[in-house]
Amino acid sequence: MKKNCLECGEPFNGRVDKKFCSDYCRNSFNNKVNKESKNLIRNINNRLRKNHHLLADLNPTGKTKVTRTKLLDGNFDFNYFTSIYTTKTGNTYYYIYDQGYLALENDYYLLIRKE
Repeated sequence: MKKNCLECGEPFNGRVDKKFCSDYCRNSFNNKVNKESKNLIRNINNRLRKNHHLLADLNPTGKTKVTRTKLLDGNFDFNYFTSIYTTKTGNTYYYIYDQGYLALENDYYLLIRKE
């Protein structure tokens, strides 16, 4: 039975449930379908990567105090983090993978690294 490829429209032979003439057309079709969600995920991952890299650069010893201005100068985005940890005393740490930060007084932040 002759069918037409969903991507390129060329006729092809094959199984009854086959939809594409080649792996190239199948991949191309699926990449177009998933483009929007992949772009969103890629942008979020890039932002997380940049935040993580900045925290790691500013915190070589594993525990450092920095100003909010220093984080903002490095284009740190406080909207993106991977987890939140609240201690028994009520302190809230925000983590980007293994790098974390805690807001202190006077626009200072404590940077820490999970071991």
